[in-house]
Amino acid sequence: MIFDHPDFDAHEQVIFCNDPTVGLKAIIALHSTALGPAAGGCRMHPYESEDEALTDVLRLSKGMTYKNAVAGLPLGGGKCVIIADPNDPKKPDLLRAFAAHVQSLAGRYWTAIDIGVGPEDADILAEQCDYIFARASQYEPGFNPSEFTALGGFMGIKAVADTVFGRSDLKGLRVAVQGLGATGYALSEHLHKAGAELVVADVRQDAVDRLVSEFGATPADPNQIHAADVDIFAPCALGAGLNDQTIPEIKAKAICGLANNQLAEDRHGEALRQAGIAYVPDYVVNAGGMIGASTVIFTEPSRAASIKQIESLQPTIKDILIRAKREGKPSSAIADAMARAKIKPEGIT
Repeated sequence: MIFDHPDFDAHEQVIFCNDPTVGLKAIIALHSTALGPAAGGCRMHPYESEDEALTDVLRLSKGMTYKNAVAGLPLGGGKCVIIADPNDPKKPDLLRAFAAHVQSLAGRYWTAIDIGVGPEDADILAEQCDYIFARASQYEPGFNPSEFTALGGFMGIKAVADTVFGRSDLKGLRVAVQGLGATGYALSEHLHKAGAELVVADVRQDAVDRLVSEFGATPADPNQIHAADVDIFAPCALGAGLNDQTIPEIKAKAICGLANNQLAEDRHGEALRQAGIAYVPDYVVNAGGMIGASTVIFTEPSRAASIKQIESLQPTIKDILIRAKREGKPSSAIADAMARAKIKPEGIT
């Protein structure tokens, strides 16, 4: 039963979507609408099982609630996953069929881009649904809203440089970037311009070759980059990469990346603390995408205002890291407490 699922966290709704005419199998999870309509991206991935997809959507939707709360957005948290290969030629049909299910929620849930679903795909979703953001048509040609996410990641690494290394610049700092999609590439570009030395990995060799050529990056094995001899490890691929196997192998003094759900289990936040590794909670540092793209839901979009709010992530992250060290608690627990306080203020039952 879903109520007994280990990642079920008092979710308001979990909806299983099916359309046999196109082979659609998808799940929408609304974790909370306490602060506003639930919002979170649409992920398309060829999950090995429906249980794997359910676990992912439950964890991701809770993360969106916390992300939006800590970022100060008037939004709740939700997420959806489509069980399919994003390279499937039927992708547009799957997106259109799925969009009808989002539309049926009448604005309780807004969705957008994520792994396997880009801004152009969001425009396809919008053909059948009024509750889609981060669409290609909302931006000038060539702009990808994932650049908002990357800017937040850059602010996070600057906060780490200051708090952990006592530095106001990134020159010469070695950063390992795992995952070189649109977000990982944009983050790498920021780091390169700031003088950081890059070690990079991706399952796609062409993506690695591009960063070696453009930024002088050093390539690494995708399965071993977490153990690279660097100052900062930046996971920007799929989640659960910080676990019992990888944490003892990490040489970096800090972890600050843009992947969702980096901790395989909550207890791994404490494992990182005991290992002396500063960890920037993923849903805090990767909030830039939501901050920049979600404004169409609740206000008039302003690129300048969004960038200013994304830049404010730097002091927030510094505060989390400082509090974690002072209180002897995992940074993940500090961030969770901040989020819960905003979702359910003290004294309100």
